[in-house]
Amino acid sequence: MAAESKVNVPEGSIPFRAETRQLLDILIHSLYTEREVFLRELISNASDALTRMNYEMLTNREVVDPQAELGIWISTNPEEKTITLHDKGVGMSRDELVENLGTIAHSGAKAFLQAAQATQTQGPITDIIGQFGVGFYSAFMVAEWIRVTSRSFLPEKEATTWYSTGEDTFTLEPADQTERGTTVTIKLKEDALEFAQEHRLRDIVKKHSDFIPYPIYVGEDKQQVNQQTAIWRQQPREVDQEKHEEFYRQFTLNMEPPLAHTHMVVDAPVQLYALLYIPATPEKTIFTLRKEDGLKLYARKVLIQEYSRDLLPEYFRFVQGVVDSEDLQLNVSRETIQSNRVITQIKRVITSKVIDTLKKLATDKPEDYVKFWQNFNHFIKEGVATDRDSVDNLSPLLRFHTLNGATEWKSLDDYVLGLKPDQKKIYYLLSDDERAARHSPHLDVFRHSGVDVLLMSDPLDSFMLMVLNQYKDYELANAAVEKPDLPAEDKTEAENQEPALAAEDLQALVTRFKYVLGERVSDVRVTDRLTDSPVRLVDPEGAPGQEVQRVYRMLKQELEIPKKVLEINPRHAILKQLSQQPAGQDLDRMVIEQVFENALLIEGLHPDPAGMISRIQELIKAALK
Repeated sequence: MAAESKVNVPEGSIPFRAETRQLLDILIHSLYTEREVFLRELISNASDALTRMNYEMLTNREVVDPQAELGIWISTNPEEKTITLHDKGVGMSRDELVENLGTIAHSGAKAFLQAAQATQTQGPITDIIGQFGVGFYSAFMVAEWIRVTSRSFLPEKEATTWYSTGEDTFTLEPADQTERGTTVTIKLKEDALEFAQEHRLRDIVKKHSDFIPYPIYVGEDKQQVNQQTAIWRQQPREVDQEKHEEFYRQFTLNMEPPLAHTHMVVDAPVQLYALLYIPATPEKTIFTLRKEDGLKLYARKVLIQEYSRDLLPEYFRFVQGVVDSEDLQLNVSRETIQSNRVITQIKRVITSKVIDTLKKLATDKPEDYVKFWQNFNHFIKEGVATDRDSVDNLSPLLRFHTLNGATEWKSLDDYVLGLKPDQKKIYYLLSDDERAARHSPHLDVFRHSGVDVLLMSDPLDSFMLMVLNQYKDYELANAAVEKPDLPAEDKTEAENQEPALAAEDLQALVTRFKYVLGERVSDVRVTDRLTDSPVRLVDPEGAPGQEVQRVYRMLKQELEIPKKVLEINPRHAILKQLSQQPAGQDLDRMVIEQVFENALLIEGLHPDPAGMISRIQELIKAALK
């Protein structure tokens, strides 16, 4: 307890200090969205008084009522429109009442006034009350008058009553209270009578003060309302899996157990307790208790924010849980929280812990991690795309289907383990559909060489690749643009699979394609990249990358993309037979059109797939002849 200040206290009405008067004027005449916080502030003050009392008793000093229970009692009188809150804490002497309730300049009133002026245009003042030691005065939001009767724990001190209507003065007079502690009685305004209902007070206590470390009794039956035991403040070894799942069910009303959890007790670089859960699914139902994203933020077991979005990056918004810190000031302002040094440290610590928890889940329970990935992959990809500083930490969490992996999910580490000798790059292919990607002509050479390719068909993949261009020592390369370096014997084998068209026939075929397709392509040329497919479409030199094109297309932004180049396979049976057909006939034109539009279709670029039906029917007729 701070040393008691000697204050010259006059009799009768005593004027408030000027800054206190300004403060009360703001509190009484401003508009608020959550007036219920006044009870939280009074309970928090009572809890502090009890904690100080506990310390005084441990020092073996002579105190009043040494056997009194360390608790808080709240009662109402609807007929008299009053609320009374009583605690058995250290109490206050006459001088301390003046020092603590009559003037608050020493506890930051000026800073509060400056912050309040800014906050009035940005959000509710209730968001910043607790930062400046002015929580008691928030009761004037609901009070016609407040009476505080208190007796110090020191035997030689007498009880005193402090009284104020929130006007310019307060009064002090002797009281006959013999027990130690403080009693606060509030006469409610007409528009605040909801707080005279016991059920309303119980709800507020459960919401804001459930984990205050002293029992809180509400009503005539003096039933304890708060849970009191904050399991996140216990040592992790003391909380078993059953307790974690029970807490999670109560916390979220989600009957499906979480996939993973982490229990943190940290002393440096910031002091904090945290209990974080990875849900099984991101969906919220009508029965879900926590309707919004964000963590519950406590300061010394007092709820500061029900849904704090400042403790984790936005891409981890699905994480559920509680964070509690001794280092936080009460009720940190939402407007200033991002610049708060302690919040920044907390965010760094728990973000790292969430990533470690997901990595551990992937290692220890790969099947559960697959469930996580199927439900939450968009969040991780969002993180890679938006948080450049965390790419190296997040990229091991990524999973992909691959050309050689069927339906198996592979990590980038799994891919690296399967690299071919001398392979220096990680290859990927972007597509609108994974099934189409598996049949893409761009992958012909990869299929024959056995080099694996990551298949990326999620819209977020393009955004992710704008940032993720390397993993460890391996560059990520687009399989539609680059091909793997094959040993000489593999190249010879591929080239000898089928004889190519003669140069003269090949040039004639290229000319026919150019004539039929006209300006729909920028060029037609021969390639050695194809084995199983007759043609493929590629970007001309200097065109924006495929990733950029897809991002602009998804954002519906204008981007001038040059017409594609059609590359043809000089060994493919369709083209070899086509070259033997007379040029200029309807069948010749239809085959070229269909081959071209097949390439458009597999690239996801065909503007009207249904328009091919009539041509396909004509080709079927020709084939049946």
